[in-house]
Amino acid sequence: MCPRVNQAIFAVCCVFKVSCGIISNLVYSIHMSDHCYTIRKTARPPELHGLWNGPAWGETLFLNIGCFRPEGTSHRPFVRCKMLYDDSHFYGLFLVRDRYVRCVHTGYQASVYEDSCVELFVQPRPDKGYFNFEFNCGGALLASYVTDPARIDGQVAEAALLSLEEGRQVAVYGSLPSIIEPEMENEVTWLLEFSIPFALLQSYTGGIGKVEGQKWRGNLYKCGNKTSHPHWASWAPLSARNFHAPWDFGVLRFAP
Repeated sequence: MCPRVNQAIFAVCCVFKVSCGIISNLVYSIHMSDHCYTIRKTARPPELHGLWNGPAWGETLFLNIGCFRPEGTSHRPFVRCKMLYDDSHFYGLFLVRDRYVRCVHTGYQASVYEDSCVELFVQPRPDKGYFNFEFNCGGALLASYVTDPARIDGQVAEAALLSLEEGRQVAVYGSLPSIIEPEMENEVTWLLEFSIPFALLQSYTGGIGKVEGQKWRGNLYKCGNKTSHPHWASWAPLSARNFHAPWDFGVLRFAP
């Protein structure tokens, strides 16, 4: 299906909010069925110390964030991510082998995408909006809930920033200092780990229920808009240089 058709269908859903789940599932099944990652349930919550091969993460399969947009420079960082879940939380761990690393944004809801940054966009229910969780390499967080991704003057049309109290519910570990300026030109490996409570997501989407066996939609990204070598990479390929593209999301399947 043509990406423009997908975008048009999503716009109709946002306006009428009728049969959106049916239409969204049709779009996903046609367009993104080849991008699926299975999230395993864990009995041992990760330590949030960036332990890629540690007790919680060692046997977990990873996905690659390697679909680079042509608008970027020749810089192609190596990026992987692992994800897990338990009854109450959703966990993720990014591993990035990078150069030209820059980090200047330190506050909550700062413009972290301008720094060396990794991002998770996730849509728990097909008839509701999606969340964007964006983390720079120093661990600063930008997070919102988007109900209309149409662009107006460069911004999404309808989005609610998560409050400071809600943001504090997202635990974050970043392996690099909170400030890196000037940027690090030599290669460095950094890790970013997060923990998101399902209750936080449900406060926006309504009931999610037991996630075992569910299929959510989402995408993962790597960027560095204001580094010396800007780049934009995704797990599921994008039809344009636009991360706010739910029609391009892949499938995140929660293993029973």
